[in-house]
Formats: sequence, C-alpha cells, structure tokens
Amino acid sequence: MTLLIGATAPDFEADTTEGRIRFYDWVGDSWAVIFSHPKDFTPVCTTELGAMAKLKGEFDKRNCKIIGLSVDPVDDHKRWSKDIEETQGCAPNYPMIGDSDANVAKLYQMLPAEVTSSEGRTAADNQTVRNVYIVGPDKKVKLVLSYPMSTGRNFAEILRTLDSLQLTAKHSVATPANWNEGEDVIIVPSVSDEAAKTKFPQGWKTLKPYLRVVPQPRG
Repeated sequence: MTLLIGATAPDFEADTTEGRIRFYDWVGDSWAVIFSHPKDFTPVCTTELGAMAKLKGEFDKRNCKIIGLSVDPVDDHKRWSKDIEETQGCAPNYPMIGDSDANVAKLYQMLPAEVTSSEGRTAADNQTVRNVYIVGPDKKVKLVLSYPMSTGRNFAEILRTLDSLQLTAKHSVATPANWNEGEDVIIVPSVSDEAAKTKFPQGWKTLKPYLRVVPQPRG
C-alpha cells in the first residue's frame, strides 16, 4: 500500500543528479512533485521525463519543485539523460534521485522492505514504482496517482490538480469534475450561507443546498 493522502511525506537524504539533498530542506516552503520510475532506459519513462522537462516552467510559476526517482544509480540517470534529450528534445532540468538501494522507494511504500538493491532487478520487478506524489509546503501528501508501466502519465492533469490543490488550500472551495483554471467552483459544505455572504459577496448560484456554485476566487 502506498502513502495515503494526508500522511506526512517521509524525509530522506539521497544523491541526485544535482548533488546530495535532504528532501525537506530541498522542498523548503514550496510545493513539490515526486514522480517515480521502475528502471532507467525504459521507453515510456523516457517520454515522461522529457515531457516533464518541457513543463518545468509551468511548475515554477506555481512555486512547485519537480524531482524524479528511479531505482538506479545517479551515473545511470546521467547517461539516460542524453538519450532523453536526443529522443524527446529536452533533457531533465530537475534532479533525479539515485535510489540504487531502493531506500526512497521503500520509504514511500512502493517496494517491499526486503528489497535491498537495484542490482539484478528488472522494470517488471519494480513495476509498482510508478507513482506521482504532490507534497505541500507542510510536507503532507496532497495527491497520489499510480500508473501502470504501459501507460504514460498525463502531466496536464497533474498541473490541473496542482492548480486545484493550491486554490482550495487558500479558499473555502472545491473544484468540480473536469474543472480548469478560471472556471466556476463549489463552496464547501462546511461554510454556511451566512458565512458565505462574507466570503463570497458577489453571490453564488444554489443548485442544491449542498451544491453552491461560485466564480473562482482570485488573490
């Protein structure tokens, strides 16, 4: 079982392609996305790492850091980066954790405790290392997504979810199905109509007592 939403994201020290880090210190007051990979030099992950590199500016705008993880040494990550740049047009421009002892994968409950090394393990052995975590500035897990090896991740959806998480962390709202930045949102049920008059003086549309639609708050 992977970490649950609301759990404290485990802290760790690890070598990365950008030097050694302590995770909490590296995150600081930012948001963070960790996305994991079962093995270097795998086809779907190659496309994903390139896609994330092209979107890094969008995450930067949202005060969100990116870090990748693969159950292989840092030197392999650096060699893989050349392939990613050649085939995807962009090399990773964010750190990649070298997890050859599977320590971080085990901390995040993606591999069983008895795994001690990446040596001799295949992508299929590590197929559960295909998660996305969004971690807030409070170091709590805000999102967990798990993908099979055969399905490339939708990073536009991860950005959309990050927008929702940041908006709903600041305002007393939730986002409806298929919501995108700028669209109407829902006043959370814990806010009474009386309190909503102060929070949302522009008014709202009541579809049901528990379903009150309001323009997206700004600021």
